[in-house]
Amino acid sequence: MAFKRPDHWVWDFWLADDGERFHLFYLHAPKSLGNPDLRHRNARIGHATSTDLGDWTDHGLAFDAGAPGTFDGSATWTGSVIRDDAGLWRMFYTGSRFLAPDSAANVETIGLATSPDLFTWTKANGPVCAADPALYEILGTSSWPEEAWRDPWVFRDEADGLWHMLITARGKHGAEPDRGVMGHATSPDLDVWTVQPALSAAGSGFAHLEVFQLVEVDGQNHMVFCCDTPKLCGLRAGQVGGIWSLPVGAMPGQVDFSQARLLVDERLYAGRVVTDRQGRACLLAFDNSTIDGQFMGGICDPIPLRVDADGYLSVKVRP
Repeated sequence: MAFKRPDHWVWDFWLADDGERFHLFYLHAPKSLGNPDLRHRNARIGHATSTDLGDWTDHGLAFDAGAPGTFDGSATWTGSVIRDDAGLWRMFYTGSRFLAPDSAANVETIGLATSPDLFTWTKANGPVCAADPALYEILGTSSWPEEAWRDPWVFRDEADGLWHMLITARGKHGAEPDRGVMGHATSPDLDVWTVQPALSAAGSGFAHLEVFQLVEVDGQNHMVFCCDTPKLCGLRAGQVGGIWSLPVGAMPGQVDFSQARLLVDERLYAGRVVTDRQGRACLLAFDNSTIDGQFMGGICDPIPLRVDADGYLSVKVRP
């Protein structure tokens, strides 16, 4: 059955697979806040496990936000988990710092927590990666209300031996708001990160490109990401948002997001592709629908995927 918490809103998530269990790390905030829009300012990372991606055991809070005023003092947002060569699990996550209770101004940076077992986590002191104003838009340099540097997706390229981080970011140039780009940083050791130029250009019709995932399905690399309807602009203005994807070549490399196609509309969001124990590629996403104007939340059951003749991902059964 789908993963939900009756007393909390549940939305963005990411997964780790230890070979026996799937570990789900998810954003949640208490419904006692009243207004679901407040969940973003109060997000924390929870943890659940499953052997089949259907029946989940919840383990509660993975770790808390930082002290007020620190880089993750407001909230902890979306990330990804990898295992390093020594067997240590590393979670790269977004630290959110809202500048005032009545303002949308928000600075996002990337934090790190480590674990020997995916259950007990130790946070690093301070962020490990932040937007470089020489390469990316930062807070106060445009009308955009946040310093976008979030949703890290980390992978290693065997060709250059480096670790690469894909990041939701905004370019410094181009017509507003059409400046969404895929930010990029590299590291030789997962500890020291160097911000690199973006791996995409502004002007592809997305004010932001959220929750990147690089995934291989049937021998083809695909980039999966999200953008909702209000953040579509330029050549995509007037379209419906949701979960998007496109086939890509070897990564890291430049990606032309003008070629992205809608995989599932925004009734589902923050999609993640996972391979089940039968070797099948499936899509999980959170319920982004509303009832009487109230956000629902919760994570859906796996939706089988396929690769169509043109190389793009599609769902086998419409959700």
